[in-house]
Amino acid sequence: MKQQVMLDDDGQEVSQQYGALPFRLRDGLEILLITSRETQRWVIPKGWPMERKTPAGAAATEAWEEAGVKGEVSETSIGAYRYDKVLRKSEVLRCRVDVFPLRVLVQTIAWPESDQRTVRWTNPEDAAASVAEPELAQLIRDFAAGYKL
Repeated sequence: MKQQVMLDDDGQEVSQQYGALPFRLRDGLEILLITSRETQRWVIPKGWPMERKTPAGAAATEAWEEAGVKGEVSETSIGAYRYDKVLRKSEVLRCRVDVFPLRVLVQTIAWPESDQRTVRWTNPEDAAASVAEPELAQLIRDFAAGYKL
């Protein structure tokens, strides 16, 4: 874990994270959501920058650790969203998450955080409605609208 603090577009300090948007084609496009460990909210796999990994590589590693999926990750971000990470003692850390689509090729039944999280495949509309962050919901909708089946 290597935390990076930077200034966001609006001049506010944010901590950089990288996230994966896992997807597959079944009966149309499906998005994989996971629960957060603390609040059990629906989120995407995400985490801190990693030494010797590209941002997309870090996102793919988080997808494996948090959701048990592996596949082809795009080196190009589809955008970013911001959220407030609640730390111990009620401290809040503002985070910016650059999101990389990951086409899932393998899903396992056991993975590093399988006892801490629930995973769910869903259509893009339901995925966008399930996440709490409006910017993430919009990224999901935009990705689905632009994805060619």
